[in-house]
Amino acid sequence: MINPKNYDPRRNNSTLMLFDRYMYPQVDYAIRRRLQTHPSHIQRLELEAVLNGHEGCVNCLEWSTNGRLLASGSDDFQLCLWDPFRRKRLHAIHTKHYGNMFSVKFLPKHNDALIATAAADKSVMLFDINSSQEAIYTCHCHGARVKRLATAPDSPYVFWSAGEDGVILQLDHREKHTCRSEDNRVRLINLTTYIDTNAEAKCIALNPVKTELLAVGANDPYARIYDRRMLTPSSSAAVLAAESFDNGRPIPKDCVNYFCPGHINKNNSKVIEHEPRAITYLTFNPTGTELLVNMGAEHIYLYDMLNAEQPVFLNLPEFKLPATTCLEAEPDNCAEATTPKCSSSNRRKLPENIDEYKKLGNELLENEQYLRAINTYSHAIGLESQWPVLYLNRATAYMRRLWFGDVYAALRDCHKALRLDSSYIKAHFRLARALLELGRPQEADECLKELIRRFPSYANNHGVLMLNKDIKENRQTTQSQQQANEAYNRLELSDDEFYWRSKAKDYSLRFVGHCNITTDIKEANYFGYNGDYIVAGSDDGNFFIWDRKSCNIHSVYKADSAIVNCVVPHPDICMMATSGIDHNIKIWSPLDGTTKPNAVTGIEHSVESNQMKMKTDPFDISTRNLLCWNG
Repeated sequence: MINPKNYDPRRNNSTLMLFDRYMYPQVDYAIRRRLQTHPSHIQRLELEAVLNGHEGCVNCLEWSTNGRLLASGSDDFQLCLWDPFRRKRLHAIHTKHYGNMFSVKFLPKHNDALIATAAADKSVMLFDINSSQEAIYTCHCHGARVKRLATAPDSPYVFWSAGEDGVILQLDHREKHTCRSEDNRVRLINLTTYIDTNAEAKCIALNPVKTELLAVGANDPYARIYDRRMLTPSSSAAVLAAESFDNGRPIPKDCVNYFCPGHINKNNSKVIEHEPRAITYLTFNPTGTELLVNMGAEHIYLYDMLNAEQPVFLNLPEFKLPATTCLEAEPDNCAEATTPKCSSSNRRKLPENIDEYKKLGNELLENEQYLRAINTYSHAIGLESQWPVLYLNRATAYMRRLWFGDVYAALRDCHKALRLDSSYIKAHFRLARALLELGRPQEADECLKELIRRFPSYANNHGVLMLNKDIKENRQTTQSQQQANEAYNRLELSDDEFYWRSKAKDYSLRFVGHCNITTDIKEANYFGYNGDYIVAGSDDGNFFIWDRKSCNIHSVYKADSAIVNCVVPHPDICMMATSGIDHNIKIWSPLDGTTKPNAVTGIEHSVESNQMKMKTDPFDISTRNLLCWNG
């Protein structure tokens, strides 16, 4: 009998490993990991096949449960079923959709015969590929485009849809459905009742382990996870009655949790500006403990549902002065002139390998190669996470790079450094600077005053004096801006929505590099049974692979002439399907060969270009993209 702990790491032949899975179930988990994300496979990933047959942009892909079939939906209104291993199209159903198809889903436990579709024509259809081309179930209850469908592994008959009318439907294809608006008893959630009338549901996912948990992404930056055991499908009349919060609440207050990056979450006022960011895709990891969110005009965020906490901006640890003045600090030629200097005596020595990474990171930082510097520090932190200097130096790189969310990432790193060493003066100072840059001058002032209290000798330090001056000027400017903004019409949150947003949990990890501004169906997925990698498409025609542990980019591949929307890993083996603006589907797998023609070189340039695009006017897009606009 094979012991999973002693499974031969040299057994790289996929055929032999598949044989072992069937013969020795006890090694199934170990084999699945090796089949998907073994380094020898990832390094050899390349384009294996191109599946042609669609006549429009391919907006959605879905593997069957056993991984033998691939379903696709397109702007040509066709539902296609493929055998990618034989590079053959098995079925082409000409649906009666008359709008772009945005989602396809296999219903579980039906031998991969039932496939649901959703489209811009406000309709959901269900097809039995073994019967005919006619839909066996149709729903027209949505009042706007239907963007996503979701299924649960333990629900063979019930599935869910998310529409831009702000409504989440719970559909059971066993029940007779008339789509009469006056008696619509399939509405599970209506976002417009507690956000505003412009609320749109963009995406939806069911937790694969705790299927009572339903995640919803909308046209705002908040990912919502509902406990659907506390929800009841209601008639439209009941939904309309619930619009008045004095007469009742549309959903129980404790049945939903919100998740949002701390630098985006505006939870200090019920009157807010309309948020331009939207969630284009979200998904749970295979074990149901994490939620991965792709945010339009921003980055990809991972939320640890078991350990998520609300964002912390200022919460200094108890001050403990060690024997040394500071731990290993960055060299003077790598620090701002206005930063307080630490004593250079009695430094703790870094391990030799970590010190080499730090020196390399400092050199890259000094030469303004911020992406590479951050990657270097991140790699070192992945090896040894107890050295505060690594977090402080990475925070410095973030503060200089200034991509979306970088200042907040720097603030988080300052907190980590201070938890490791509460006497780290430079981390304390940079925390105050980050608070100011985040538009929190009052907390920045409190932080700086505490620095002076803890370190009185720095009260007249030039850097401290300059920061104090900046804080005072910023507070005056902020007050003037607040008075000016009162003249503009803004969104006023309901009591419940304000409560839920004020309790929003912060992210655990952030994945940066791709560009997501042109379409609102761009995905991000886990790659590997244990989520070893994160994959997503981009507006530059590439798809990205990130190392989950370090959050660094592992590799980038050219996969479309314009935009990659879908990157869908195979459920069992090292294989991916991608699609986008091009009218085809590309299959990627490990290949034998020394060349990688589709691997992108000069990744830093591509990433920096993407970040510049995200700061430009979102309406400044090419004519070609307008023709396939999915937003």
